[in-house]
Amino acid sequence: MQTLRDIKILGAGCAKCKTTYNNVLAALKETNIEATVTKIEDLEEMMRYNVLTTPVLMIDGVAKIKGRVAEVKEIKELLTN
Repeated sequence: MQTLRDIKILGAGCAKCKTTYNNVLAALKETNIEATVTKIEDLEEMMRYNVLTTPVLMIDGVAKIKGRVAEVKEIKELLTN
């Protein structure tokens, strides 16, 4: 059985952050991977992750992509490798 993945998108709600969030949902749908997806927009909470540039894509507690939009293809590769 596949374990549930934990995905977080850190960002203040800008267009890049929203695009990354939507790309994550698309990648999950295409791969049939189950995950909890959390958008973190609170500045204080983002600072706990030591974030300087947004958006940040975190998968299972590890920052995978920082400061740019994560493309669907990239996200799929990160989820399946």
